[in-house]
Amino acid sequence: MVMENSEIQSVLLSALPLDEVHVSGDGSHFQVIAVGDVFAELSRVKKQQAVYAPLMEYIADNRIHAVSIKTYTPTEWARDRKLNGF
Repeated sequence: MVMENSEIQSVLLSALPLDEVHVSGDGSHFQVIAVGDVFAELSRVKKQQAVYAPLMEYIADNRIHAVSIKTYTPTEWARDRKLNGF
């Protein structure tokens, strides 16, 4: 059983107070861009852990094999999305 990009997006939006979530991937390897003020006060490691936590059950049962995560505050995203082509 594989996860859809939209399923991962829904899980993250339900679990975290995010402004935006962008998910791309091929059914087992995913790239996640998460945007929210929740990341403003967190270290880089804590940001990653915050996004990984709601996905752990799907990683454990192999519905997600790999995920790369980028986190932004809304201000960082407004600046960086131009560079990222969004």
